[in-house]
Amino acid sequence: MTIAKIGILGAGTMGGGIAINAAQHGIEVVLVDVNAPALEAARGAARKFYARAVEKGRMSEAEAAAAEARIATASGLEAFAEVDLVLEAVFEDFDLKARLFGQMKALLKPGTLVATNTSCLRVSDLAEHVGEPELFLGMHYFSPAQVNPLVEVVRGPKTADAVVERVLAFCRATGKKPLLCKDNYGFAVNRFFCPYTNEASRLVDEGLGTTAQIDRVAQGELKIAAGPFFVQNIIKPRINLHAIRNLGLLGAFYAPAALLTRLGEADEPFEIGEPPAADPAAERVIAERLMAAMFLPVLEALDEEIASPADIDMGAEVALKFGRPPCKLMDELGRAEVERLVAPLCATYGHALPKAIARVGSLRA
Repeated sequence: MTIAKIGILGAGTMGGGIAINAAQHGIEVVLVDVNAPALEAARGAARKFYARAVEKGRMSEAEAAAAEARIATASGLEAFAEVDLVLEAVFEDFDLKARLFGQMKALLKPGTLVATNTSCLRVSDLAEHVGEPELFLGMHYFSPAQVNPLVEVVRGPKTADAVVERVLAFCRATGKKPLLCKDNYGFAVNRFFCPYTNEASRLVDEGLGTTAQIDRVAQGELKIAAGPFFVQNIIKPRINLHAIRNLGLLGAFYAPAALLTRLGEADEPFEIGEPPAADPAAERVIAERLMAAMFLPVLEALDEEIASPADIDMGAEVALKFGRPPCKLMDELGRAEVERLVAPLCATYGHALPKAIARVGSLRA
């Protein structure tokens, strides 16, 4: 059974972006938020997006008008009574999400799928607060959701196979590339992306580089368009800090750095400025630390069978535009070099050396 009408809870940046994408692909959308200005802003963003698509020749005026008309707005959860899928996209606060799922239980028609767009909370924990856990799963979109192709589809402990298949089909029908993964904090992509950005702050804390210098090294080493500090200023340090704190139960390595903590709590951006003159020795240290901070969480995720090496790399390439995704890069470097980079982090933070390190060199084989 296809998903023809969805409800989205939360009209912020993510919820609004998901609505724009779904409506563009023929899906009826009910966008719900108690904040009337947020709903109006989401409508304005949709209007602007579709108008831009017309200017670029990607949509006709009739297609744009039809897409905009598919987005309805409401202030109450009862508006979800006739949808096929409800997708929660509110702020990353467990108690808030749990309370809203509890309030929805009696309002949905039988068989309605329920998904969370959480980026770091565990689906299994949230599943305890929904009416039918077998109909519940994670659908983690990446910002900006209206254009970023990746969606992590996260199977909960009780999620039915048929529900997973329906959601995978929905993602493909709306132009997305689904990455099916098991449930744990950070899933497949944020599991390594958040520690990578956090390590960048640690490097500044330790006086090993400036923000601009670290961004430059990351761009060159990982073949990416923007370094960790530039990207965090787009995401907002406050939001990235919250995501990293949600990873804390995975071990001491995942604890937030001092610089990120200070700026995130103050809701301030990183100051980047101009990079210093090239210093090959210092920049080699920076490059190795950034790589190690990606490799350790990826190897731990592989031990947990969160996703395959190929899918983790697909997520890095599609969502983050990494030209050198982590598993491919580890295979290129070889086991001995990867162990040399990762072992100091394990020793410093008390993590066991991941078993998956034995597979390095043939991860993508």
